[in-house]
Amino acid sequence: MSDSLQIGTRSFTSRLLVGTGKYKDFAQTRAAIDASGAEIVTVAIRRTNIGQSKTEPSLLEFLPPSRFTYLPNTAGCFNADDAVRTLRLARELLDGHDLVKLEVLGDPQSLYPNMPETLAAAKTLVAEGFKVMVYCSDDPIQAAMLADLGCVAVMPLASLIGSGMGILNPWNLQLVIDRVRVPVLVDAGVGTASDAAIAMELGCDGVLMNTAIAAARDPILMARAMRKGVEAGRESFLAGRMPKKLYSASPSSPVEGTIEPTKTRAA
Repeated sequence: MSDSLQIGTRSFTSRLLVGTGKYKDFAQTRAAIDASGAEIVTVAIRRTNIGQSKTEPSLLEFLPPSRFTYLPNTAGCFNADDAVRTLRLARELLDGHDLVKLEVLGDPQSLYPNMPETLAAAKTLVAEGFKVMVYCSDDPIQAAMLADLGCVAVMPLASLIGSGMGILNPWNLQLVIDRVRVPVLVDAGVGTASDAAIAMELGCDGVLMNTAIAAARDPILMARAMRKGVEAGRESFLAGRMPKKLYSASPSSPVEGTIEPTKTRAA
């Protein structure tokens, strides 16, 4: 892509962010990340070893921080205190790393965001110098509140985490995009490349996904497809689609200067 994604003071070429969970092993994780072209990779601090256990394989060995930008997340946290504590640990494990993904969940069934706790955690983390990208509902008012608190990106869900249902409410996403003055990235619910393309065509700045790739029959091929979907959607958005016209047919080929059909003489 010729245009870059700006997150805080950092610039990225790829607009596809990919999670590192649910793959069969770290080798497949690396192969999928390479196929996706992603530069930012998310890691669940509570579930993935990045140095907490010295006796187990570490993700850092397969995805070196010198090449990939880590985005530690708070998956599995259901209140602000746990989320803040988890990201403080991540900063310690990653030598002062400050770019993080905040998610505070409302319940273990839907994994819908708990917005009061999310707002409370975001306020604390921003005050402590973290650069917070935040998973949130597709409510434009609350998304704007997170941006006003100092979050560097808001990440509304397209549909429930891991559902693969795609973008169920494009109108709310459009409201968020129009109102918020920080990057807007779709997070959760993407199932296939066309979902990613639709998000980008709406004007989203990027897409984050994990299950859609990891749970595919061929994760590597799906990662490649998602990369193309994001790029195609972004280019379509930049190009500007033709206006929709109801009952206003217009031929694709010009008609000026064409030979008129011969009229049949009446008997």
